[in-house]
Amino acid sequence: MSQRLLARAGLALLILPILVLLTIYFVELGKVRECLFDDGHWDYIAGVCRDTPQPFVPWLERAPWLVNGGLLLSVLGLGMTMVGLYVKKR
Repeated sequence: MSQRLLARAGLALLILPILVLLTIYFVELGKVRECLFDDGHWDYIAGVCRDTPQPFVPWLERAPWLVNGGLLLSVLGLGMTMVGLYVKKR
């Protein structure tokens, strides 16, 4: 794989997982805010608005493969970008 292609693929792997995670996070945040404005309580496990108080469940507990996998892909992309940008002195 050429250095230029490796750097481009690395940049894609560095940026895209973060954008996907942020998109999913902000979509859920919008639903939570809408529920709270309607005087409801968000059920994080079921992903619905309820009338009774619900416990907070962190995103890492609900979707560990999504969070850890996305961050792992970003680190892999960083490594690929660094290798792709490395130029040997002649």
